[in-house]
Amino acid sequence: MSFVAKLDGLVPESLAPKTRKIVLEDYCINVDIGFHEFEVGQPQRLFVTVEVWIDEASFAAEDDPSAAWNYDFLRREIAELTANRRFNLQEILVREIYELVAARRGVTALRISTRKPDVYPDCAGVGVDLASF
Repeated sequence: MSFVAKLDGLVPESLAPKTRKIVLEDYCINVDIGFHEFEVGQPQRLFVTVEVWIDEASFAAEDDPSAAWNYDFLRREIAELTANRRFNLQEILVREIYELVAARRGVTALRISTRKPDVYPDCAGVGVDLASF
C-alpha cells in the first residue's frame, strides 16, 4: 500500500477553488430533429454539451467513485429523452435537458448547448445554448 502525503495549508486562500464544473462535451447522438421536410423522419447527428457547476459538497473530495458526480446519468437521460421521440426545435430539446440536470443535487449553475454539424457545408454547426448565467 502506497502512502501519499497530503499538503494541508500550503495552498494560499487566494488560490482556493471558487467553482467546480463537470463537463460532458460534444456527446454525439442521432436525433430526429428539425422542421424542414428533408429533416423529418431522418435522424441526424447532434452534439450535446452539458456544463454543470456544482457546490463543494457535491464535488468529490476523495478518490472514490461513489463520491463522484455521475456522468453516466447525463448520457443515459439524454439518450432516453431522444431515443423514441422527434423534436422540431433544438430549443425544446435543450430546455428539457436543462430541466433534467437543474433538478439534480448540488447544481449551482448550468449551461446546455446543442449543435447540428451537418446542416450547412460552410459551418461547423448550428445550435442553441441555454445557461443560468
